[in-house]
Amino acid sequence: MRRTLINRKAVEEFCLKHYIKRFSVFGSALREDFGPASDVDVLVEFEAGHVPGLAFFEMETELSALIGRKVDLHAPQFLSRYFRDEVLAEAEVQYDKAC
Repeated sequence: MRRTLINRKAVEEFCLKHYIKRFSVFGSALREDFGPASDVDVLVEFEAGHVPGLAFFEMETELSALIGRKVDLHAPQFLSRYFRDEVLAEAEVQYDKAC
């Protein structure tokens, strides 16, 4: 990621709290056109068996407050099949529980 948006420790704490195994950033946050009004596209993969339900939307609000700008939170299974592969290829991992 070209810019440091979030403290790595804060990302780790957020992920542990919400049973996230992988947290990645994609979209304009990785490109030169990222500006003060840009939102941050975040892709999260949850631990096996964890289904966040409506808490997913609360997580988006919490993460927006943590970063200090609007966050669009996504999960791979809900990405459109028309651009899923592109998003997965460009996403930059910020946290991986396996590492």
